[in-house]
Amino acid sequence: MRILLIEDDHVLGAAIRDHIAADGHGVDWMRRLDDAQAAIDSVAYQLILLDLNLPDGRGLDLLRRLRASGSAVPVIITTAQDQIAVRIEGLNAGADDYLVKPFDLSEMSARLAAVARRYSGNPAPLITVGDASINTATREVVTRGRPVVLTAREWAVLDRLLTRRGAIVAKAEIEDSLYAFGAEIESNAVEVYVSRLRKKLGKQAVTTLRGLGYQVPV
Repeated sequence: MRILLIEDDHVLGAAIRDHIAADGHGVDWMRRLDDAQAAIDSVAYQLILLDLNLPDGRGLDLLRRLRASGSAVPVIITTAQDQIAVRIEGLNAGADDYLVKPFDLSEMSARLAAVARRYSGNPAPLITVGDASINTATREVVTRGRPVVLTAREWAVLDRLLTRRGAIVAKAEIEDSLYAFGAEIESNAVEVYVSRLRKKLGKQAVTTLRGLGYQVPV
């Protein structure tokens, strides 16, 4: 996924950014609402992690603008405010989930994955692809009865393809979901990860449609 993190606390923001990146996702970190809006206007994010109190305004105002514009991008609110009224206000404004600070980073990863699954139309974590059984919640993969270990980037590519299972996903779209602003991308990175996935999951797990992109068959 390509995730937008909106958080003005430097220590917490760095910890969240590094954790999301370690999970294999692309993450852009903005500390102000105006910078966040500019990023949203230029990138198709798969999820937004939104702090409520920022130097130039309230995160809820950004959320309301997003929903008023018709955007359905999943939004998880993060805040130190644990009052029920604040949580209700956020959910009514269009938030999909809530994390109260301080929160465990592993729990954050689980919530990101759960919200992404709901939006992909496949809330069930168990998926069968060819000979492979995949648990998207625990990242456990079993092929022909044997456990398979995927690297963070391999998993991120597979996860992106699974969220659009049956559809053709362009190479540029996969790259965009994996890398943040300014990141160096090797020209054959996606091909390398797809090749590794085929070796681990079976040749039929990912189909290449030359000149168009990649597809996980239904």
